[in-house]
Amino acid sequence: MLLAELTGSALPADRYNGLASCGITAALREIWPVMSSTRVLVVDDYEPFRRYICATLGRSLDYWIVGEVSDGLQAVHEAEALQPDVILLDIGLPGLDGLEAARRIRKLSPDAKILFVSQESSTEVIEAALNSGAFGYVVKAHAACELLAAVETVCGGGKYVSNGNDYRTTQR
Repeated sequence: MLLAELTGSALPADRYNGLASCGITAALREIWPVMSSTRVLVVDDYEPFRRYICATLGRSLDYWIVGEVSDGLQAVHEAEALQPDVILLDIGLPGLDGLEAARRIRKLSPDAKILFVSQESSTEVIEAALNSGAFGYVVKAHAACELLAAVETVCGGGKYVSNGNDYRTTQR
């Protein structure tokens, strides 16, 4: 029996962004929100990297990609509308940079945990990201090794900063 039959309502098809690209079947997509505990919004202006994040998180049934957007203003609007548990946010975004988007999101979706995923690795940028209310920071070059661990840490209420950057070295 499908979830729609059990609940009497179907879930919007647009909430399954990223699932099809991860090879999730229609039946599993129907029950995915019930099985998943962590709702994720992915924000990056580079579509192949957004797909990579969705595919990486899609390997685990613990994460449900509720939205994907490509600019900072969209991120703020979707964060308010979707109220995700975690927001994976790039810094270099069109419309509104990730740092300002994070500040606005903190006000509109205060329970969301922001995890920056960016190519920037300077101490100043990482400090600014964490000071904007983020729970963590992953350098894109380390995403293959660190993304899942970072998301798990942030979801558990911890802080995460990528290895191999100036910030981590100066904070020891």
